[in-house]
Amino acid sequence: MNGEMREMQLSKHHGAGNDFLVVTDPDGRAEIGADLARALCDRRFGVGADGVLHLLPGRGGCDVAMELFNADGSRAEMSGNGIRCLAQAAVDAGMVTPPSFTVATDAGPRRVEYRAGGQDGGARVSVDMGAPSLGPDQPQHFADRRARTVDMGNPHLVLLGPDPASVDVVEVGRGLQGAFAAGINVEFVAVVPGSDEITLRVYERGVGETLACGTGSCAAAAAAHAWGLVGRRVTVVNPGGPLEVTLDDHAWLEGPAWRVADLSVDTAVLLAATRPVVRR
Repeated sequence: MNGEMREMQLSKHHGAGNDFLVVTDPDGRAEIGADLARALCDRRFGVGADGVLHLLPGRGGCDVAMELFNADGSRAEMSGNGIRCLAQAAVDAGMVTPPSFTVATDAGPRRVEYRAGGQDGGARVSVDMGAPSLGPDQPQHFADRRARTVDMGNPHLVLLGPDPASVDVVEVGRGLQGAFAAGINVEFVAVVPGSDEITLRVYERGVGETLACGTGSCAAAAAAHAWGLVGRRVTVVNPGGPLEVTLDDHAWLEGPAWRVADLSVDTAVLLAATRPVVRR
């Protein structure tokens, strides 16, 4: 940046409390790297978010494309809440025409069904999240929980057991990261007896505990269905609100997207402001 001022326009959105900054870039000219993403997501010295979404022109036959950066600056393949937020930004910018369009992601193309929510700034968005790939049941590894891995285009470890409210999500989730070379998203879930409802808390790779996880909700629903505990239409109650998952050969995720702010950021100042202070 060489210290010069560079204005970047962003919008802030959230899906069930999982919040993202969207850089709408119809010409594909914006430069977003790990340092800038980390600075933008910093909740003390930056703007604050769980991740940064780069909204780009389409590729591979898709209408638009998405690049996703976690709060720690790392790239991620997919986000179920993030893609709904990106869809809202794309509609607002006129880059796509609802109700149906496609988004290219690092996990492959995703089909979106979009319904505007009136004048309150919200939208209801459904996304074809692809086919869950379930690993084997692993009850032998955890005394009080059933466990299995699920791939939703990004990796998940679903732990079924007692009420997630009783779990130290940060400590346990962080500890489990070391068992997976590329890290993993960890879902702590319980099934509400006699229902197709799951309660969930999540530790997201590259972020930490978040208020909701879309891919994690799909992974949890797919695992619980494979265990014979829920049907094919599942309500997953995240701390930030419920998300709806429908399972057939693919998993469909439905939930809200809310646009809450538009921002102009001087990226040179931001990067300077978020650099670590060296004390002598």
